Amino acid sequence: MTGNETYTEATTGYWQELTPDIPARFPATPPYRFGYPATLPCGRVLVLPLRQLPDRDHAVASLIANQASNLVVRALADHMATQARALDAEIVVGLPTLGLAFASQVAERLGQPRYVPLGYSRKFWYDDALSEPVTSITSPEAGKKLRLDPNMLPLIERRRVVLVDDAISTGSTAIAAVRLLQTIGVDIAGMVVAMKQTNRWQAAAAALQVRAVYGCPLFQRGEGGWIPLAETQPNIP
Repeated sequence: MTGNETYTEATTGYWQELTPDIPARFPATPPYRFGYPATLPCGRVLVLPLRQLPDRDHAVASLIANQASNLVVRALADHMATQARALDAEIVVGLPTLGLAFASQVAERLGQPRYVPLGYSRKFWYDDALSEPVTSITSPEAGKKLRLDPNMLPLIERRRVVLVDDAISTGSTAIAAVRLLQTIGVDIAGMVVAMKQTNRWQAAAAALQVRAVYGCPLFQRGEGGWIPLAETQPNIP
């Protein structure tokens, strides 16, 4: 694999179906080209696109929940609800932006009538005391804050909650949510995500119980494709 070969491609066709086996055009073993097959607890396969990182020597498997088919989102929400049920929380708190694609569905499967969303935009009635600075690998801009609508405060104050997001990568959004919610006396049972994207978040979020449907390692450029780095593979759930 030369420096000009990325073995990545447009993602339009990804996240649209679950298959009983790995589709023929994708390798079942390393080196991986274009897609990485993740096996769900039900045994079905979800092929994730590989994205070359800016350093050009590494890649990650990707999930963009709001581009996924309804079938895929529902299936992942089913498995996420199973993980969330084990945490015995009273209410779901959804993390922006892509975690909101799952939060309502997980809450519904837990028999909860609603969920509480966190967000980034500041409405004019918001209280800056209910905000926390945050950066992420996909949105590194300074000044971004995680916010709670003051109207949602009575729903979660001093209650046991579970955080829901699409993925955990660096852990920065999760840690910001923990800091924000702890200031108002929320008991955080843990966090449920569709994907653990490598294990680099573990040091930052060591005190937070994180459960996932599947996990993906970091990939390194190799001969003929991307090679998973075994030491970066996260534990599941």
